[in-house]
Amino acid sequence: MSENSEVKLVALDIDGTLLAPGVPYDALPDNAIVEAVAAVREAGIKVLLATGRMYPGTRPIAEHLGINELYICQQGASIHEPDGSLRHGLTVDPEIANELFEYAEKQGHSVAWFDHERYLVTDTSPAADFFAAVSGVAMEIHPRPHESGVRATGIDIVSSEEVSSDVHRFLEAKYGSRVALLDFKTVTAVHDPRSSKGNALAMIAKESGIQQSEVLAIGDGINDVSMLSWAGHSATPSHGDVFAKDSAKEILEIEGVGGVAARLMALSS
Repeated sequence: MSENSEVKLVALDIDGTLLAPGVPYDALPDNAIVEAVAAVREAGIKVLLATGRMYPGTRPIAEHLGINELYICQQGASIHEPDGSLRHGLTVDPEIANELFEYAEKQGHSVAWFDHERYLVTDTSPAADFFAAVSGVAMEIHPRPHESGVRATGIDIVSSEEVSSDVHRFLEAKYGSRVALLDFKTVTAVHDPRSSKGNALAMIAKESGIQQSEVLAIGDGINDVSMLSWAGHSATPSHGDVFAKDSAKEILEIEGVGGVAARLMALSS
């Protein structure tokens, strides 16, 4: 039996995987990706999206691709039905969340505070502007989001490229395994420790009666490492970062998004 014939579920990252790095926030996957996803689905293989985006920014991609499966959003902190209703959600411990706000305020960093519906920020920044745009949500300016009543599925501390690593080290030393941390240049993202694309994918596979060995995950970045490591089959584009390349079982030879389309097409052959 070939590796392709074993696959029953494919999990796909969006930004940098189905969409080339640096495209406009409202870009849609190209025809090659659309055709490849259609071929995989026609072969009877489930396809789902696993992204850092919130649900409203994920849905247009899914609809464009004809995908009607569960959505893994916010790095695995929320899993949505196709209609947007919440299947599973994980929030940051309230005590830790309040401490994160106090730390950021003391250090002069802005904060983005969000659940699966709302996106609150203490101040605008290029990172917050982009996330709101790509997630399809309105950005709400709120000087004290921890007092908003919103239970945070994610908290972003927005600093600078020069000090973001210091923020990470401080939070890691203080909270250890009580939080999950991800770094994106100027942003240190904080989630519940169970929040990861890998854990969400494992949960969906189990609920669907699909074995780990029957799952293919494709992603390009550090936030994809958990699902690339967990899945029985995994791949990263040639432009994937060092973390994705270290975790994926395959580095795609064809450059860019074309490599992803070719890998998907191979599943249906």
